[in-house]
Amino acid sequence: MAGHSKFKNIMYRKGAQDKKRAREFAKLSREIMVAAKLGTPDPGMNPRLRSAIAAARAQSMPKDNIERAIKKGSGDLDGADYVEMRYEGYGPGGVAVIVETLTDNKNRTASDVRATFNKLGGAMGETGSVSFNFERRGLITYALDSADAETIFEVALEAGATDVESTDEQHEISCEPDELHVVLDALVAKFGDPTDSGLDWKPLNTTELDEEKARTLLKLVDTLEDHDDVQDVFTNMDVPDDIMEKLSAE
Repeated sequence: MAGHSKFKNIMYRKGAQDKKRAREFAKLSREIMVAAKLGTPDPGMNPRLRSAIAAARAQSMPKDNIERAIKKGSGDLDGADYVEMRYEGYGPGGVAVIVETLTDNKNRTASDVRATFNKLGGAMGETGSVSFNFERRGLITYALDSADAETIFEVALEAGATDVESTDEQHEISCEPDELHVVLDALVAKFGDPTDSGLDWKPLNTTELDEEKARTLLKLVDTLEDHDDVQDVFTNMDVPDDIMEKLSAE
């Protein structure tokens, strides 16, 4: 099981659902705030904000939460000033790891991310130390019951997508980063909101792990994702299905 994408369900994740949901809403709100701050609070004129709102709606985030985040980002309500920071490094077994954050304290976030790498068999590197092994792309996912594979394929390619893959779990539509909002708008008009959308790092090659290293790497990813400042974690890990099933049952 390749674990490169933030849209892959990480089966081994534990914890109270309500706590996890609250953390997810906080991360979604932060992305909406930054999108509104960098552009305009009007989603119709702000592609990044439009994508952030679509992602929030896909997670059933209440409309009031979305509107409050937009107001905080545009300055109508007081809110923290978040900046985007990307950290890169290696995990157990030499797996490449990219950590994307939105933070109001760069020193704190960098220190916490570095400490997590060090504690769990990894090492943080310089910016660019692993991202050259990945391809930046837009990624949109739809549930299988949204439409049949052929219809999704035709609509997505006509909208400008570069690749469409229908798996046993979902439809995955890839596109150039700058085309994300165009492709997303076309798909939403036809199929409604996706299950997820955003920018993704796709590994150009993967690193297979044995059970011991996979266990530690998954712990590293889990710990990073639980950090309030971390928005997304991407890796080029490849864990065989039998090992992933065993770890999921623990």
